[in-house]
Amino acid sequence: MEKTVLIVDDDRDIVRLITESLKFEQFKAIPAYSGKEALSILKANKIDFIVLDIMMPEMDGLEVCRNIRSEHNTPILLLSARNRDMDKIIGLEIGADDYMTKPFSIQELTSRIKAHFRKVDRLYKEWNGLRQEKERNTEVSTSLLVLNEKTFVAFLNNQQLELSTKEFQILSFLKNHPNNVVTREQIYENVWGDEYGELNTVTVHIKNIRKKLGGQYDFIKTIWGVGYKYVEGNE
Repeated sequence: MEKTVLIVDDDRDIVRLITESLKFEQFKAIPAYSGKEALSILKANKIDFIVLDIMMPEMDGLEVCRNIRSEHNTPILLLSARNRDMDKIIGLEIGADDYMTKPFSIQELTSRIKAHFRKVDRLYKEWNGLRQEKERNTEVSTSLLVLNEKTFVAFLNNQQLELSTKEFQILSFLKNHPNNVVTREQIYENVWGDEYGELNTVTVHIKNIRKKLGGQYDFIKTIWGVGYKYVEGNE
């Protein structure tokens, strides 16, 4: 099925370059040249991925990202002309899934987008296999946290959690390896799946997940100097 990518940037040359590259890779690309236009398009179309520039007039990319996250879990990759760690951290903390600095390689950008969809497909296949195995074993789950890998919807104690795609994938990876210590490298490899990016991205996403789970549900344990462990119950 053709995937639709929304490209948001006030620089029309950059939008055209990304659009042509994505069309070559068999994606459907929809351009937007302002934050308000992007939000309008998102309401009227099914969007599978968003490339979003930070430095835009009137409504910058961070504000657009906050607006999107209030209603949608669509994956967002931020573009910025500023190579500052604080910008990356802020972007990830408000719900972005990935971050690239201008000038960027168009090949790297398309590779990241393609890697995202490969991971989603693999995650669904893995989840489907685990679900079938559980059904064969007729084992009733008593977990307070329920993850639907097909729809990317999460429920905690019967209340829906608003998770970004990457947050959902990280939580799913941890939950599918209960009581096992996994490193940041393992999480990054299984969720992002390419050589680009920084391991600190994992730390920021874990922080966001914990905030959304709430202090009452301390499922993700930090194993200092090693990584993380998913635990339900008393341990």
